[in-house]
This record gives sequence, C-alpha cells and structure tokens, in this order.
Amino acid sequence: MPTFAVDLHSHSRFFHGRPGRPTAYDPVGLRVQTAMARRRGLDALAVTNHDYAYSAETAFPTVPGIEVSTTRGHVLIVGPDPPARTTPGALTPAETVAIAHERDCAAILAHPFRGSTARRSGAAFDAVEINGKNPEHAGRTRRLADRLDLPLTGGSDAHYPVEVGRAYTLVDVDADAPTPRAVAEAVRAGRTEPVLRYDGLQRVIDRAYTAIHARRRAPSATE
Repeated sequence: MPTFAVDLHSHSRFFHGRPGRPTAYDPVGLRVQTAMARRRGLDALAVTNHDYAYSAETAFPTVPGIEVSTTRGHVLIVGPDPPARTTPGALTPAETVAIAHERDCAAILAHPFRGSTARRSGAAFDAVEINGKNPEHAGRTRRLADRLDLPLTGGSDAHYPVEVGRAYTLVDVDADAPTPRAVAEAVRAGRTEPVLRYDGLQRVIDRAYTAIHARRRAPSATE
C-alpha cells in the first residue's frame, strides 16, 4: 500500500476579510500554495478554506475540503465532495461529521486546543489534527487522540506559502495516487501518521504568530 505525504489543512486565500466570499486570491493563492507544496516534497495538498470549499484544476494533486466553523470549534471535511458552503456557527460538530460521511469525506477535529471545545462534544470524528500553528499542543493532542481512540493527522493550517508543509500527514492509500476519495478513506480507516517539520524559519514564524494572538487576547487599557 503506497504512502503519500499530504498537508491536510491549508488555505488558498491569503486574507479572510470577507468570510465565505471567494476573491481573486483563491486561484492565485492555490497556485502559489501548490507550488510550495511541491517544493517541500509533498504529494498532495488539501484546500480547506473557512466555511466554503474551493478547488480548481492544478498540475499538483489537491484534495477538496472545507474548514467548518461549528457551534463548538473548527472541523475539517476533506474528500471528494465536501459541502460548497457552510454558515459559521450553524452546525454542531456531530452534524458536521454526519455531513462529511454522507458525502464520502472524512471529518477531522482541527486544532482541538485553540478556541475549541469540540473535543468534548461526543461527535464521532475520524481523526484529530496536530496543527502546524500550535506545535506546543502536540503532546496534549496525542493524549487526546489516545483517550478518544482516534488516529492523528497533521496539517500546516497555512495561509501563506512559507507555512505549507510545516505539518503534514503520511497517508497509506489503497490506490496508486492520493486521490480525494482514497485520502478520505485512508483517514477514516486510521491509516495516517502526523509529521511536524519545524526548521529555524518556522520557529520564528511560530513565535510571531503567538505574540500577535497574545496581543489580540489581551484586554485593552480601557476595559
């Protein structure tokens, strides 16, 4: 059974100023992200924009997907037929999983310790994600997956090309190529292994990301 390196969490638009609305950055961003994925030695890239699916013909294999903003946190749907749109806050985690399975896709609990309580929802996720933006959560995420008896995946959560592939998944597929259906089936069967690949540049980016979000969470002087 061949193994492929697939980044299961990425975004094809660099900015999200208008949630749910495609912009010119989608095709441009997708081409740039897939070019970086190829350069970093990946075999495929899942495109999981916030609450809308986006895919296009590219020379590099892509897996359609969507990052659903559920009532309790983000859930990734990846596979051959993800929903085209979802309304932020409208679906529960369990409803999101059901939609994923109805459409022959896999449902992955994204970054379970960042702004999410979905891990306590009881939803029947197919896997738990080790997220490239939060390498400090890797140990907790592994323990969570053990408690839930679920496999692990890896995804960069890349919004910019430099972030692609900092976390990815080794996927054992029952096919000759990492097709969307084969990848989804492998995730649902637990034939996955997460990989974190952090070089010096990624550590700098991670520190900057942590500092920016710490300032966003800090109360203002007037509060």
